[in-house]
Amino acid sequence: MPQLDRRTMLAALSSGWLLPLGASAQSQPGVSATELRIGTTTSLSGPVSALGTINKAQAAYFKMLNEQGGIAGRKINYIIYDDGFAPPKTLEQTRRLIEQDDVAFLFAQLGTGPNSAIVKYVNGLGVPHLFMSVNGDKWGDYKSYPWTIPFAPSARIEAQIFVKHAQQQNPKARFAILYQNDDLGRDFVTGARDVLGAQYDSLVKAVSYEVTDATVDSQLIQLQATGADVLISGVTGKFGAMVIRKAADLGWKAMHFVPSGVASVTSTINPAGPERAVGVITSVYAKDPSDTAWADDAGMKAYKAFMAKYYPEGNVGESYNAYGYMTAILMHRVLEQCNGNFSRQNIMAQVNNLKAMENPMLLPGIKVNTSPTNHHPLRQMQLQRWNGKQWERFGPIIEGAGA
Repeated sequence: MPQLDRRTMLAALSSGWLLPLGASAQSQPGVSATELRIGTTTSLSGPVSALGTINKAQAAYFKMLNEQGGIAGRKINYIIYDDGFAPPKTLEQTRRLIEQDDVAFLFAQLGTGPNSAIVKYVNGLGVPHLFMSVNGDKWGDYKSYPWTIPFAPSARIEAQIFVKHAQQQNPKARFAILYQNDDLGRDFVTGARDVLGAQYDSLVKAVSYEVTDATVDSQLIQLQATGADVLISGVTGKFGAMVIRKAADLGWKAMHFVPSGVASVTSTINPAGPERAVGVITSVYAKDPSDTAWADDAGMKAYKAFMAKYYPEGNVGESYNAYGYMTAILMHRVLEQCNGNFSRQNIMAQVNNLKAMENPMLLPGIKVNTSPTNHHPLRQMQLQRWNGKQWERFGPIIEGAGA
């Protein structure tokens, strides 16, 4: 047999055509008689560290699940490494998870840039790369990345919905787009182009920012000077609060859309100032734990009880924590569907076979659907507007673009 380098050897092992001496065909990465090891990278430090609470909530869920006996007699060992939202660090820590910790799969890794740094590596090894915390449309490219699948509706679909709604309200609307200079941010530009077509260049002014920028003040001043009627902020993390605050301080009365990923009352609206955010519109697909409309909802009651017992240091009203809980429920159900077979191949097969799956944290009527040729689990959303005290949903559930 010819000599194989480490990466080739790992790829061979994961594909099943080469097994180490003494291993059986049933032995699987990350799986023992008592344990199932899974891993993630996230931002526990750096510019978007507030999002790290997503993975902390997931870890708390798996702690609860382990107390209940785990999955198929195995306890889940959820390994979390901080990458500071720095793609080179993401690659380093992901290699550590796969090559040293020998995890069965990757779950809920955060960020477009970080995941872009690892997607070819993990797909080359055949490691499931599941339900990442990203909004980019490219993550649904099942042909290029068959082992990768996101969770949330893509930013491109979200932008299409924003533009369509704006045009319904004002057919002559002119648009300003502030976007993060990465694949995620550019999806907002692409979504606007999808709807506006040949009119895009005459109706839109788009300006980018870097995730390392201290402010976006100069970009917003430039965009306001265009006289645009609509502002679409394709931003992440702390920039959500920044853009809402600055647009209000400028007295800019444009119809303002922000992504669902920065609609958190705790992390965005309160820091921006609830009064400054009045009229801001976003999309939503999940129940908001700070919304009193869900006070008597069974799913929300279960979430709040979970937070009180397993993640008491976390903010129960923080939508990022509710998102972590929701995606952990989804991962739990996929593992149950594996029926004790936790090979990477079977895990991915079950991820690709979710049919009208409900989740207690999704809005009524929104369901999870996947297939080998559909890696956009969620395609449905509703719009909501900030009224000064809370988000108010309006209009119907909207189906996004098809596969």
